Amino acid sequence: MKKTLLPGIPAGMPQELRSFLSGAAVYDSSSSPEAKVCFIDKGHGYYLKASGKGTLEKEAQMTGYFHAKALGPEVLQYLSDDRGDWLLTSAVDGEDCLHERYLADPKRLCDTLANELRKLHETDFSGCPVPYRTADYLAGAEKNYLAGHFDSSLFPDNFGYTSAREAYAVLTAGQDALQSKVLLHGDYCLPNIILKDWALSGFIDVGCGGVGDRHIDLFWGIWSLGFNLKTDQYRDRFLDAYGRDKADKSLLKVIAAAEVFG
Repeated sequence: MKKTLLPGIPAGMPQELRSFLSGAAVYDSSSSPEAKVCFIDKGHGYYLKASGKGTLEKEAQMTGYFHAKALGPEVLQYLSDDRGDWLLTSAVDGEDCLHERYLADPKRLCDTLANELRKLHETDFSGCPVPYRTADYLAGAEKNYLAGHFDSSLFPDNFGYTSAREAYAVLTAGQDALQSKVLLHGDYCLPNIILKDWALSGFIDVGCGGVGDRHIDLFWGIWSLGFNLKTDQYRDRFLDAYGRDKADKSLLKVIAAAEVFG
């Protein structure tokens, strides 16, 4: 995970967090424009995410839930005010799957990601704070379609759709087959999976997680392997390692149809 040393504590930080950061080296570790992420080099390390007001509430809830199952970092503080949201967590010991040691062995990486995803999906989800993720997911796709969003450029050619109308037709025809039966990560991509010596150390960025349809995670696992390894050759291997008994390619196409709407 890339880290760039900052000259000081970012402006606008709540006083409680400024006091915590005092005296520590702070690094920008952001990976998207939607949120600012800082690594705090103090003790065993901490991460502080900042975003718009109310946008990190579910992430704080799901991170706490994953931590209770020994699957993610500890939530140390979640603050929300008129200036925005802040989420402070411990750092997970290990490296994300973009580390060169993992990328250098793509077959083992593919199998590891598939096996860990199957384990996650077999985890008891009792008490999950987001019990209806599939419904929320489909509502978001519908909203974005009606708003005119459409972008298929990031997806593999054989998951691609040439028009919003084509994608929406596939989505509406297949959405009733999607279920809410597993604990989802929600953004199952290489940067969000932390390994230590090839063993799972934890998951991060679970703000889109909850109880939902496994094919959401399967889709993003396949996409991330293709995007980060610059090849689509590990798709079938990933599905084989996960287990074909639970993977339905037709539902992956439905998920792809939802994702083109953002």
